[in-house]
Amino acid sequence: MTGSTPARTKVLYGLMGPACLLAVTEAVPRLGIVDRRFLPPASEILGALAAELRTATLWTALGETMRGWALGLAIAFCAAVAIGVVIDAVPGLRAASHSTVEFLRPIPSVALIPLATLLFGASLGSTLLLVIYASFWQVLIQVMYGVADVDTVADDTARSYGLSPWSRIRHVVWPTALPYIMTGLRLAAAVAFILAITAELVIGSPGLGLEIQTAQSSGAVATTYGLVVLAGFVGIVVNLAVRALERRVLAWHPSVRGEVAS
Repeated sequence: MTGSTPARTKVLYGLMGPACLLAVTEAVPRLGIVDRRFLPPASEILGALAAELRTATLWTALGETMRGWALGLAIAFCAAVAIGVVIDAVPGLRAASHSTVEFLRPIPSVALIPLATLLFGASLGSTLLLVIYASFWQVLIQVMYGVADVDTVADDTARSYGLSPWSRIRHVVWPTALPYIMTGLRLAAAVAFILAITAELVIGSPGLGLEIQTAQSSGAVATTYGLVVLAGFVGIVVNLAVRALERRVLAWHPSVRGEVAS
């Protein structure tokens, strides 16, 4: 076998982990190692999930979760890219805003749950507040890294040739910053999904998290685990989708061309 591992082998390796986890989850409660009241066998969990997937309520909840995720991520991404470019374009603004960014960035989004509850209650607005705040910093920091990585010689050359600020951003700053921006989007997509589920679990906003909380409070243990499994699966799909978008947008970049060639 020459070159890297074939795609089929990679897929098989990737499936080994979930298969082993399912086998352990099936065996542990049946062997009495863990009380099945607290951890049902994997077959019961998957059966409960299959039953839920046949209901319109679950699909409506999943749609609410994805709506909050997509809308919050889109707002955060657009705002972060615009603000990051403006910070670079305005002389002195980067230094002036540095302390503010460093103060706000470490604040965990879950600390805003009381504020979100007071402002919006158990609604989509609460989910958006948490998702936007968490995702915004993931993208903004990457934009700032990307802008800082612009070749100073190329930037000075563009200025000496009299390129307008927009042309300089388009032809010099954007190609350099785009790989960083796509990394920020990939990180923000995962964080946004986590915060969407968190808002629904804690605040009670409509969505998959609320369905998990409802199943747990009603004592439907197998259904609770099944919905958690579904959340994990959706998270994987989100990550794969964003990675596919990243490869498509950066098809010209050497790192992506090398990945495709391998």
